[in-house]
Amino acid sequence: MTKKEKIALQATIQRALENRPSGMTRGELQSELPSYLRVRSIQRLLKDMAGDDLLTVSGEKSGTRYHPAYHATGGGEGILVSAEPVLGRGAREVQLMVSLPLAQRRRIGYQPNFLLDYVPGVTWYLSEEERHMLAMAGAVHDETQPAGTYARHIIDRLMIDLSWASSHLEGNTYSLLDTRMLIERGQAAAGKEAEETQMILNHKRAIELLVENEDLLTFNRVTFSNLHAVLSQNLLPDMKDEGRLRRQGVGISGSMYAPLSVPQQIEEFFDQLLSTAGKIDDAFEQAFFILVHLPYLQPFADVNKRVSRLGANISLIKSNYCPLSFLDVSKELYVQGLLGVYEFNRIDLLRDVFVHACIRSAARYKTIKDAVVEPDGFRLMYRALLTEGVSRLVKEGDLLLASKVKKLVMEDAVFVEGIPEKVRHQFTDLLLEEMLNLFDGNYMRYGLRPSEFELWKGNQ
Repeated sequence: MTKKEKIALQATIQRALENRPSGMTRGELQSELPSYLRVRSIQRLLKDMAGDDLLTVSGEKSGTRYHPAYHATGGGEGILVSAEPVLGRGAREVQLMVSLPLAQRRRIGYQPNFLLDYVPGVTWYLSEEERHMLAMAGAVHDETQPAGTYARHIIDRLMIDLSWASSHLEGNTYSLLDTRMLIERGQAAAGKEAEETQMILNHKRAIELLVENEDLLTFNRVTFSNLHAVLSQNLLPDMKDEGRLRRQGVGISGSMYAPLSVPQQIEEFFDQLLSTAGKIDDAFEQAFFILVHLPYLQPFADVNKRVSRLGANISLIKSNYCPLSFLDVSKELYVQGLLGVYEFNRIDLLRDVFVHACIRSAARYKTIKDAVVEPDGFRLMYRALLTEGVSRLVKEGDLLLASKVKKLVMEDAVFVEGIPEKVRHQFTDLLLEEMLNLFDGNYMRYGLRPSEFELWKGNQ
């Protein structure tokens, strides 16, 4: 067997396994391979692939089964993740279709039935095997914990990863280290456009908004409009378009697809999209549905893909699954997958990219789970009063002084009644720490308006 033949056979096996996440026996794989291959040659080939982490093996003797390289065993442990997604036949077909010159692709408009034909619980974009595999890989939650608990545990890492990766897919040139310096220290990277810095900070705020506000973990117009308003802040020509459904036509660069342009139709299908998404029970199917249909509709003047990527995390955060950071998503494959949706209503390529990205994210965040420090129990217990205290002190607008913080806690009836005397000094120190760490990237979680924060900030 030549090296070229071996590589071709390995690719055939990987494609077959990609469509069968639950695994295949050697006999089932043999039916996918050329008939001239001997059993011993196939056994040797499979052994070599397992040794090179190109597939995983479970069971013994007659019960042996072969799985994709990213196969997840019980509880998502022992995940082996391939660096690049293995594309199925449908995905490769989409790649060929969208790779044709624009002149050879037909112009097409929004197809309402692509959305209307989707029936939650009946229509499935992800196969049962894929949903089961993703649930096993991403399962880190204790069902007794409130929605968003896991995301709050890893929010610092998630903010950096997702802010960078989502911005990178938009062409942002910030490095991952640049992003970390901006988010953790407020230090903008030298030589970067202001728009790039703004984009990163907007992502940070949007992630905080979702993780810290459980009431936003739902599929309605308020949630997605506010998500858009945060992600698009200071990035659109007209400020009135921030959080508002578009009133004008838009074009898609590099595509023959023309989205809807009639405002009434945009509103109608946007509401239908969110209504349908809200009825999907499976968290991963729900996430992928948003990734497909929100960019396809293009309900906002711009920033639609960013909204879809953050919106896709709503169901995962709500279900306490590993969030999707998009850290390892190829921009080329992602764009090709969207073009397949836009021009042909084909989800195959975007689905393969999504499944691979979920597995990669699960592997990344599960490895850091044990290193995550548990939330400060005292801070958690008095979270509402801390928020109240920060809000009060900012709205007063005065210079921040330790004496003012102490006076509020020791004399105000709300805090005197809500905090036992023996821990008021501890609470005072914690409230002062919150105030010292207050900046324009986190004030929204205290229920503050931009004008209130800016007035206070100006007086410091």
